Amino acid sequence: MSDIFSHAGSPAPSGEPLPAVVVRATLAAGVEEAFSGWTEHIRLWWPVAEYSVSGDGAIVEFEAAELVETSEGDQMISWGSVVSWNPPTSLSISWHPGGSALQATDLVVAFAAPAPGEAGGTQVTLTHAGWERLPDPEAARADYEERWPRVLERFVRFMGGPA
Repeated sequence: MSDIFSHAGSPAPSGEPLPAVVVRATLAAGVEEAFSGWTEHIRLWWPVAEYSVSGDGAIVEFEAAELVETSEGDQMISWGSVVSWNPPTSLSISWHPGGSALQATDLVVAFAAPAPGEAGGTQVTLTHAGWERLPDPEAARADYEERWPRVLERFVRFMGGPA
C-alpha cells in the first residue's frame, strides 16, 4: 500500500498558499467518452495496488455524490464528496482519501475538446489545490506532484493511449 493518503506531520505554516499541482494529458477519445471513462469506469483503471487505502483488491467507484473505495472485506472508505458534476466537461471533488473531510483538498478534473482547426483528442487537466488545510502541506503537495502523473498515465492507457 502507498502512503499517498497519509498527510500526518507538522502544522501548516502561515503565508502564501502552495501552488496547485496541475497535470495534463491528451486522449484520442472524445470528451464524452473521456468523462465516462473517468467517472463510470474508474474501477477498471485506478491503480489500487499503488494508490489506495486498502491495497490490491480494493475497488474505487462513484456512489451517489461520493467517491468511495471498497476493500476486499467490504469496508467502505470515503475518498471525497463530489462538489460539482458537469458532464462531459468537468467534475470536482473535496479530496480526503481515508482522511477527515475537515482536511479535504480540492481536486478538479476537466475534459476539453481541441479548439476548432486544431488536431488532437480530449485534453484532460487535473488540478489539485488546497494544501494549506493539511498538517504538512509541502510534503502532501510533493507526494501528489509525483503520483498524479502516474495515475493520469494509467487513465491514458485505459483510454487506448500509448503505454
